[in-house]
Amino acid sequence: MVSYKRHIAKTISWRIIGTIDTVIISGLITGSWGAGLAIGGVEIISKMVLYFLHERAWYKFSKFGIKEK
Repeated sequence: MVSYKRHIAKTISWRIIGTIDTVIISGLITGSWGAGLAIGGVEIISKMVLYFLHERAWYKFSKFGIKEK
């Protein structure tokens, strides 16, 4: 069994990487690091929730790639 703590830790670590990427790209595109940080701030929460739900759905409903013993 995989614990919720593992899913939460994966969610947070992936979101940190993704948000850094978003802030950098947004800052470069807009020319404003303040805008990049604002976009990253909103995005970090929404995407953590979406990723967690996605991860749990895969765990609960999909057996794709899991070999039976």
